[in-house]
Amino acid sequence: MLSPLVAGVDGSPESLAAAAWAAREAERRGRPLHLVHAGDWHARQEEREIVGAAQRHLARRSLRQAEERVRAECPDLRLTDEQTEGRATAVLLKAADQAPLMVLGSRGLSGFTGRLVGSVALGVVAKSTRPVVLVRAGEEAADERAPAGDGGASTDTAYRDVVLGIDLDEAPDEVVEFAFEAARLRHARLRVVHAWSTSGPIGLGSGDIGLLEHSGRGEEWLGFLKAVLLVWRDKYPDVEVLETVVDDRPSTALVRASTDAGLLVVGHRLAERPVGPRTGPVTHAAIHHVVCPVAVVPHF
Repeated sequence: MLSPLVAGVDGSPESLAAAAWAAREAERRGRPLHLVHAGDWHARQEEREIVGAAQRHLARRSLRQAEERVRAECPDLRLTDEQTEGRATAVLLKAADQAPLMVLGSRGLSGFTGRLVGSVALGVVAKSTRPVVLVRAGEEAADERAPAGDGGASTDTAYRDVVLGIDLDEAPDEVVEFAFEAARLRHARLRVVHAWSTSGPIGLGSGDIGLLEHSGRGEEWLGFLKAVLLVWRDKYPDVEVLETVVDDRPSTALVRASTDAGLLVVGHRLAERPVGPRTGPVTHAAIHHVVCPVAVVPHF
């Protein structure tokens, strides 16, 4: 049996939306879904039994709520759950390492709520060796789709674009492949965005393409982007690809490009010795400002 996708749940609206999104994604991939509640509580010895019983009850209720939400979305999905005591970040990272994808709830600028607080969720994103998707509260199945003809929400229209933010100084295969596969599963268009700036010298590393004239820089970046994606177009011939280069800050360009997207995909370079829950500035901006689900794909 294929390994399941994993969703971390804590009873918050964000985690319920994440569980529902994970269920739809598991169904698209033909995989089961595993729900994980990480209990991380402390009490004095004489109170431990009472506190533990109460926390286990709350954990079970959170899992039950998530299961009900999943069943309402995908009634035939194979579903399992797990209630684990331990440090939440460590529990979720261990679960993520066994899964093709981890899904967590997010509140953007306000941080993360419930037991998946900022330090926990950001710690998972910063240290996970597998992709992590962050989902806002209120995310519904219809939000992944284009509006109906009358402008109303629909679950029968085409999927919104998948947006891939790419840095042409490094275009890791893991990140690009995740985006192409996400678009293929949805029969959606893939919009690939590279942002460049005129504020200083621009180079591509060894074997630089000459970018001497400001007026021609955009065309050169676009040509290089098309060349980088050529092999992926051949591998995914059914995916419609739209390449875009913009003269703007990468974080600003991605927030703007993701306004009407169904999913944003960004990369995250794993540090050899990560200190704390750190992410790069572009990934950080995406986590905090982008409204649609954000997939953070790690690479070395």
